[in-house]
Amino acid sequence: MHLRALIFDLDGVIADTISLHYDSWVRLAADMNKTFTPEAYEPMLGLPRRASLELFMEGEPLDETTAQALMARKNAYFLERLASMTPADAAPGVADLIHEGRAAGLKIALGSSSQNARLVLAKVGLLDDFDVIGDGLTVKHTKPAPDIYLWVAQQLGIKPPEAVVFEDSGAGIEAGRAGGFWVVGLGAAHLTGAAHIVLPSLAGMTLAKLRERLAAIRS
Repeated sequence: MHLRALIFDLDGVIADTISLHYDSWVRLAADMNKTFTPEAYEPMLGLPRRASLELFMEGEPLDETTAQALMARKNAYFLERLASMTPADAAPGVADLIHEGRAAGLKIALGSSSQNARLVLAKVGLLDDFDVIGDGLTVKHTKPAPDIYLWVAQQLGIKPPEAVVFEDSGAGIEAGRAGGFWVVGLGAAHLTGAAHIVLPSLAGMTLAKLRERLAAIRS
């Protein structure tokens, strides 16, 4: 295949910010005398702030002022936890694959629903490695719509089949597949069958291995 770009999701792919987000929702729930469980968090993965808040509130109506205040408070809790993150907190193998990709002349990009994308990349020491960054403010229609990945591809000047998207959520994988990209799912067993390739992590993954796995699918 003619591989020209590697496009990464952020939360759970670049770094384990999933646990930071979960803890922040738990803290917000405690403020409101609500309970919040890992099962309640699962459908939020890959979604933007407002959609996540709507799931968190379980259909309870909110006026805009209250919604904005709750999202701001949850984000403040997240930023408190993020402050202690360092390059050592990058997900296993991700920095090595990004650096190998850059050395091979591939474009490196981000397609995330997070509005904190640049800050997280800076905390793990990878901000300068990205040619294009699409975040939670970039497109109107967020994952599972393919818009964020299509926007990134346009900015890179590539076609979707020339890029691999790395995702850890069902919504993100659906977005990548809908856009016509190759998709690598990370982590969860339930991603099998949805992504082209499913890996426990990027530890030990190289461009040669990636190309070999994708070539096997094409054949």
